[in-house]
Amino acid sequence: MPAAVLDPGLLLVLAVMLPATGAVAALALPGRWAGRIAFGLWPLGLAVAVAVAWTVWVGGAPLHYAVGGWAPPLGLMLRADGPSALMLLIAAIVIGAAGLYARADLRPEPGASESRAATVFWTLMMSLWSALNAVALGGDLFNLYVALELLTFSAIPLVCLGGSAKTLQAALRYLVFALVGSVLYLLGTALLYGTYGTLDIVLLAGRTGPEPAAILACALMIAGLAAKTALFPLHLWLPPAHAGAPPAASAVLSGLVVKGSFFLIARLWFDVMPGLSTAMAANLIGALGAGAILAGSVMALRQARLKLMIAYSTVAQIGYLFLMVPLLFGVPQAEIAASAAWSGGWLQLASHALAKAAMFLAAGLIAEAAGHDRIHGLDGVGRAVPVAVLAFTLAGLSLVGLPPSGGFAAKWLLLSASVATGQWWWAAVMIAGGLLAAFYLFPVIGRAYADGTAAFARPRDARLREFVVLALAVAAALLGLSQLYPPGLLQIGLGIGLAGAGVP
Repeated sequence: MPAAVLDPGLLLVLAVMLPATGAVAALALPGRWAGRIAFGLWPLGLAVAVAVAWTVWVGGAPLHYAVGGWAPPLGLMLRADGPSALMLLIAAIVIGAAGLYARADLRPEPGASESRAATVFWTLMMSLWSALNAVALGGDLFNLYVALELLTFSAIPLVCLGGSAKTLQAALRYLVFALVGSVLYLLGTALLYGTYGTLDIVLLAGRTGPEPAAILACALMIAGLAAKTALFPLHLWLPPAHAGAPPAASAVLSGLVVKGSFFLIARLWFDVMPGLSTAMAANLIGALGAGAILAGSVMALRQARLKLMIAYSTVAQIGYLFLMVPLLFGVPQAEIAASAAWSGGWLQLASHALAKAAMFLAAGLIAEAAGHDRIHGLDGVGRAVPVAVLAFTLAGLSLVGLPPSGGFAAKWLLLSASVATGQWWWAAVMIAGGLLAAFYLFPVIGRAYADGTAAFARPRDARLREFVVLALAVAAALLGLSQLYPPGLLQIGLGIGLAGAGVP
């Protein structure tokens, strides 16, 4: 057997190509096959993600694969470190759960043929999965741009899958923000290539210096990615996009798509530009994250619709991810505080992806039972969909940050890093964000369990969908008990240039 067949790096190729092949096959075959292909490939994709994470963890080193046998700068390198492996796992879990939910949601009535919307949905989901895996594994900034565009243009049609005027308007707004972000990112890559002659992340990590062109390039790229991540105040596209999107699409958009662009921001900050990082830039990013936490929470408090409340909660929870940047800059107690902030940030990404996917899917069942998603009309809806309301409650506990949830563990690690580094103001913001999350979530939960006079109908195929939602919520609730911290998987391949980012 050829040695190349035994190369574990081929797992990285499979992670990208399996869903991509499924998307192409769905376009070539009759529409009724799209869902079957997606469900046939999902166990394989999940197995590949598990195998990548296991290989990285057991080997204690990142996986590499040179595409075509050509190493950078002539060729392209796929690379899986700890955060990449985590992204692959979370993507496979959330997409699989959203697919199971959507399979019941999109199932045609007896005797009816498969709808065109269902075919488009499955094709887009496989394309999105492939693009997200490519973002997690890419090692070249231009090819990461291509993967990010595939991710964006797979996500935007999911927003307007229903075809109403309001959803089309929301998708157009999303498109405008995404295109502006893409232009800024592409300008930055052009400047970096013109300055250093390469776009490979590992090679750039050893070459970037405080040249004006490099500083401008990284500023443009981070600004463009922040727009795609919906970082405050560039979040204006996200709530309308969720308002009319199908529940499964909202779960994937909030749980995964915005995380892809954040993943690239982390790659830029800790791998490409450690020599360019300054305290002012780090604190500016932290301030935007803090603004997202506070502004997103206040806006969530003011919403009358459940899906919009959850959408603004996403704006707030994204802010916690960006606090990792100032907490990892200029750390006096490098090993303890840096690992706490690093692990806390990635654990927040994972727990939020699971919890928010569960909340959007639960909200879909609640709205289906009630016939609307107006919060003031949900008194007693727990009688119709008790498991969905339980899942919503468990996911809410993770967002608030109550133990033993993953949200609690993530926020505790970030708080610990804040105290250890003397940056108490970030701790104050996080505590305020947790209290505000309780203020907008607990009244909804109380209404769902209260006695009400409204008549609610149990949705079709509710049992399967409630099981899926509960599984996601339980995973988010138990994530705090995992071995993500003390650091294990997440410390493997820890930022190529982390030492230059202010961490001795």
